[in-house]
Amino acid sequence: MDAGLRRAVSSLRRELPESRPEMVPDATALPLTEILLRLGAATLCGLLLGLERELRGKDAGLKTHSLVSLSSALITASALSMYADVRAHGGDADPLRVIQGLAQAIGFIAAGTIFVAQRDVKNLTTAASIWLAASAGIVAGAAQFKLLAVAMGFGFAILILLKVLEQYGLSKRD
Repeated sequence: MDAGLRRAVSSLRRELPESRPEMVPDATALPLTEILLRLGAATLCGLLLGLERELRGKDAGLKTHSLVSLSSALITASALSMYADVRAHGGDADPLRVIQGLAQAIGFIAAGTIFVAQRDVKNLTTAASIWLAASAGIVAGAAQFKLLAVAMGFGFAILILLKVLEQYGLSKRD
């Protein structure tokens, strides 16, 4: 091989990346402690909502509510992380589309819990609490913890205090 060709080949070898496999870097824009906090908060809220439903003997209980809340937080945190990564590289994205998709998916799950038997509608409160679990997951995934705390307070007030009022005939039974 002549000297010119050797220099060209050598130059190309320096410019081309090595062909050995590399680890794909983690694209998560959130630190691990933040991920644990967001997903943990969502899971806890789902478990608490599910516990209330489970104690009332409803089909959608601990596992359903906690998984709905956790998966909502996971998808929200992922969307926000991808948004941050895309923006850091000069792109543009809309993380609100993820929440829109979640709302549609949770609608199907919640609707599946509702049934009508002999003109009596059943499980509307369970369907609504599944919606709240999904919302808690979305809010936890977005790290909006004050909003999450207030919403959970109102959610429990609705589910528990109104049940007490119902026992005294001061509220209509669902």
